[in-house]
Amino acid sequence: MSGSADRLPRLLSLVPYLMSHPGAQVGEVAAVFGLSEKQLIDDLQLVWMCGLPGHTPGDLIDVSWDGGEILIDNADTIARPLRLGIDEASALLVALRMLAATPQLAEMQGAGDALPRVMAKLEQAAGEGAATVSSQVAVDVEATPDALPRVREGLTKGRRLSLRYYVPGRDEVTPREVDPMRIVVVDGRAYLEGWCYRAEAMRLFRLDRMLGVDVLDVPADPPAEAEPIDLAQGVFRPSPTDELVELEVSAAGRWVAEYYPCEQVTELGEGRLRVALRARDQDWILKLALRLGDTGRVVAPPAMAEAVRQEAERALALYAHRS
Repeated sequence: MSGSADRLPRLLSLVPYLMSHPGAQVGEVAAVFGLSEKQLIDDLQLVWMCGLPGHTPGDLIDVSWDGGEILIDNADTIARPLRLGIDEASALLVALRMLAATPQLAEMQGAGDALPRVMAKLEQAAGEGAATVSSQVAVDVEATPDALPRVREGLTKGRRLSLRYYVPGRDEVTPREVDPMRIVVVDGRAYLEGWCYRAEAMRLFRLDRMLGVDVLDVPADPPAEAEPIDLAQGVFRPSPTDELVELEVSAAGRWVAEYYPCEQVTELGEGRLRVALRARDQDWILKLALRLGDTGRVVAPPAMAEAVRQEAERALALYAHRS
């Protein structure tokens, strides 16, 4: 427990322990926490510099260990172990329920039984409020009913999959042959991750956009360069070769900078932004611009701005015709 990553949790446990065991000996406490006496003294020296805002002697924790006897005072604010608040416990319970809904969980030995026990203990520790709040949140994993069993079959048997996959950006259905590697769940949606032979690269395929899935009698054999996709920044991963588009958005359209990865964000005053992002295709940026409406506009490149203007006029003409 001597690593820096463990030190803060240890200190948060050490202070309550010392408050409830006045006069405990250095050697005794070191044994309880699995430390050497030197490591414990180092921790006590750090505790001595902690306290409430203000940092005057009356704000700091008072701790001494003369003669091997540890005495601590002025630490009433953390005299008991920290507990999760209702919002923190609720968020953790919702995340655990989402984990329980993931397709891979059933394939993990013991996980299907362990997770309900963990949630039950957390609900008990967090109290009735957190359990009530989290139970009111429904966690559903979106997937086409026939797709999930066949994708899991391909993963289990190590077989290549043949997909009929809907691409909304181009409004078309494309055939794909994919060597499946894993199923991931992001924002409540299930994705197949695998090597796509059409793109000759790793791709993510939403299960609810699969119009057909067949398990082929061909062993899955992804190439050596097939590596899992880093999803830390989300599912949408623009390519450096995608066209760079600049938009100006009002305060009501600032969500674009938060929702999509942007290469540049410039404040224009009064809550307005100028953002530069990569557009994977023209249809995608057209839909984004129309969704923004009067809260944003494409300013560059000029050809893209003109295409948006024409599409907006066409949409308005359809509304006028219907009225």
